[in-house]
Amino acid sequence: MNQREVFITEVALRDGSHAVGHSYSIEQVKSVAQALDEANVPYIEVSHGDGLGGSSLQYGLSMTDEMELISAAVSVCKNSKVGVLLLPGIGTVEHLREAENLGARMARVATHVTEADVSKQHIEVAKKLGMETVGFLMMAHMVSTEKLVEQAKLMENYGADTVYVVDSAGALLPHQVKERIRALREHLTIKIGFHGHNNLSLAMANTLAAIEEGATMIDGSVRCLGAGAGNTQTEVLIAVLERMKIKTGIDLYKMMDLAEDVVAPLLDKPQEISKGSLVLGYAGVYSSFLLHANRAAKKFNVDSRNILVELGKRKVVGGQEDMIVDVARELAKK
Repeated sequence: MNQREVFITEVALRDGSHAVGHSYSIEQVKSVAQALDEANVPYIEVSHGDGLGGSSLQYGLSMTDEMELISAAVSVCKNSKVGVLLLPGIGTVEHLREAENLGARMARVATHVTEADVSKQHIEVAKKLGMETVGFLMMAHMVSTEKLVEQAKLMENYGADTVYVVDSAGALLPHQVKERIRALREHLTIKIGFHGHNNLSLAMANTLAAIEEGATMIDGSVRCLGAGAGNTQTEVLIAVLERMKIKTGIDLYKMMDLAEDVVAPLLDKPQEISKGSLVLGYAGVYSSFLLHANRAAKKFNVDSRNILVELGKRKVVGGQEDMIVDVARELAKK
């Protein structure tokens, strides 16, 4: 590997919100954020699982207002930058301004992989606010590499400092990650990032493949806490990168202690590859759909796996959560 330094964004306080039913409290966020800060994690993402403004009946109501959680994280961070996720159409520029005013210093603007054009306003506003700005291309497995490059270049032109390949379904295979990261590296002049999910048990392999091809901005989630089967496990990733002589600047032992002593007690059960999360990766379906599919399956007395496979066939993407109930209802009539 030529690359000898990567920068980690910890997503447990955003992606992990899915895994705990968006029930984070102020004290939980403070304890996790403070431990991450003490471990010298560069970036900590804090918001509803579906980004700013995500608290709703459709996406799941938050127990605590996310702006209070953002403020709580900022209050205990001396070294780490707090970041937020925003999906245009869910979050607004006003949400972004409020988060920045509370101390958020990174904005990650996420769109479906074919819809980068809707990120223009939000990326430009984030840049004007002085925030480090990331374009987040979700469900990256659903298009050709050529299309991905085209969309990434749009985000670069809008002013993004980094563009991420986002494996929202955990469906990509390592050779596909390599191809996509390599293409972005060849056609963009900004930093490249990767966000993986572990639904096919490939989050670590895919992350290493991305780093090998030149990605320098990498997402991880302590204790694998995230949607579906979770994300690339941060503390394990740090250990692997140290073995590979790749610098992160993060204290491995402190990350281990955080995972064991602070984050593990927050989970009702360990993150694992259940039959539901496995089907997410197999069918190529958005990882946050799992809990919604399980609820719909119970309500309509159908197999959640059939719901997810059908959603995959229909190429349903984030923002179409209402389709989950529709599909469950249709399957129940057969």
